[in-house]
Formats: sequence, C-alpha cells, structure tokens
Amino acid sequence: MLRSVINKKILLFGNNLNCTRPSSTSNSEGLKKSSGSNDMLYQSVEVEMRSGEPAVLLSYEWFASYAANQLGITIGKCWAPPKAHHNRLTLLKSVHIYKKHRVQYEVRTYFRHMTYERLTESTLKTFLEYIQRNVPEGVALKITKKSVVNLPSQLADEVQSVTLK
Repeated sequence: MLRSVINKKILLFGNNLNCTRPSSTSNSEGLKKSSGSNDMLYQSVEVEMRSGEPAVLLSYEWFASYAANQLGITIGKCWAPPKAHHNRLTLLKSVHIYKKHRVQYEVRTYFRHMTYERLTESTLKTFLEYIQRNVPEGVALKITKKSVVNLPSQLADEVQSVTLK
C-alpha cells in the first residue's frame, strides 16, 4: 500500500478571552459523523510556540508535554533555537531635526518546537483543543500537520509500473 504525506499549517494566537464553545447540537452531530468514518492518521504534528518571555514558553512546554503523556501521545523531538530573534527599530527622538539624537527599540521573540508522532484525528482534535484553550497571554502557536493518505489509484498504478521496471 503506497502512502503520501500532506502538510497543513494552522496559526493561532493565544488569547483566553476569545475562546468560543461549540453548541451541544453541533458537537453531537460531529460525533455522529466521525463515528461512521475512519480517523485520519497523522505521521507527525509540529507545534511551534512563540513568545517574548522564555520562562512562559518553558512552562507551557512542560504543560503540553504533561498533557500529551496523560493522553498517551508519543512525544518526538523538543527543541529551542539557541538565540532569540531580534527585531530592532531605530527612530529619531525629534520629529523634524536633530538627526544625531536617536533612540533604538528592540523586540525579542523566543521559540520552542515540539513534535508529536503517530496520532489519530480524534486524539489530535482533543489534544489541540485542550492545549489551545490553555494558551497563556502573549504566546502564539503554529501547528503543522503531516497526514498519511493513500495515493490516488491513477498515481499508484504509475508508481508501481515504474518501480517494477
């Protein structure tokens, strides 16, 4: 059986005040639909966390890994770049004159990456909803999913004929 990998990216910003709950009717309809069909398999899911405070990211990484362990999710590679991303902006102190008097502003962004491996769609939805609802203020999440799907029959026939030759 031949399979291919599809990448999907989702960008989320942490704000606990804007979380909305689905109504009970739509939730029960979603359960009925998903129970009849097979779950999609994900080869890996990478969660990239960004914040201005490294201590907040470290604490949130611990929370996400603890939640994954409780759900029985395999945690892959967890890493952080050695340096923060610096964004510097230099401006004049005065609007019109005194070009030699300047002020410089700097914004530092810290990153952490976590990879979760071999997930089903239902487990992934539960896990992502849980960690997204508990995102601290000032933390942004970027989620990249790599799903495993069967190749279309037209491509599978061509791949098999090429590999047999």
